[in-house]
Amino acid sequence: MKNPLLRRYGIKERGLARSMSASITDHQHGEGFGWHSHAFGQLSFPISGVVRVLTPSLTWIIPSSRAVWVPPHVEHAIVAVGKSVIGGVYIEPDRLPWSWREPTLIVVSTFARELVMSLAEGGHAYEANSEAALSAALLLKVLPRIESVHQGSLPLPRDDRLVKICEYLLTDPTCEDSLDIWGEKLGASGRTLARHFREETGMTFRAWRQQARVIEAITRLAQGQSVTRVSADLGYGRASAFIAMFRQVTGESPQRYLASK
Repeated sequence: MKNPLLRRYGIKERGLARSMSASITDHQHGEGFGWHSHAFGQLSFPISGVVRVLTPSLTWIIPSSRAVWVPPHVEHAIVAVGKSVIGGVYIEPDRLPWSWREPTLIVVSTFARELVMSLAEGGHAYEANSEAALSAALLLKVLPRIESVHQGSLPLPRDDRLVKICEYLLTDPTCEDSLDIWGEKLGASGRTLARHFREETGMTFRAWRQQARVIEAITRLAQGQSVTRVSADLGYGRASAFIAMFRQVTGESPQRYLASK
């Protein structure tokens, strides 16, 4: 499947009926919300399943224990990985629980998810004295206590040559071609590509490719493939070696990372 990384669609700005609201939508694999932005902040996460969240500079694959905070006016796209139920919380700028100006990954508790579900049941224009209004007020108290986490994101470059490399690797993460080989194809030295890669992503090419493989692994595991099959498909001779790499990148084993918390 062609990677949707840098596709652009119409950007639409819209306001909210209430200062805070939520929605829950069902999606099949590959469905979701194309590139867009809005004047309010958004918290996106899967109620069940796994979701890919993309911005022009970062992409994440997140299970139901994680969420991505997208500040106002930041372009983003949301895509279901496998069959997923996607939750979204929308907050007007004057009620934002965080001062983060960049998209941020956070851990979502079971309590916070329950509040989101209660808020979503009230619709976008719920009554001021409704259960949804009470859930919104409580959620605004809970959210500021949630801390960000740093693992799990994949930074994206701007250089057209590097974009071509990254798009290919996200399509075929088992590719072992070095930057010297890529340089021969793209008309640049491997050393030049390596320098730009580190400058634009903050990562070495090797570390980026490893992270891309973790994202592919999460995608396949979320669709029901076994750890043994995924590790073999990604070029690992032993499942234990794959699990060790996965834990090094995410801080958790594949099973624990995908489990709801």
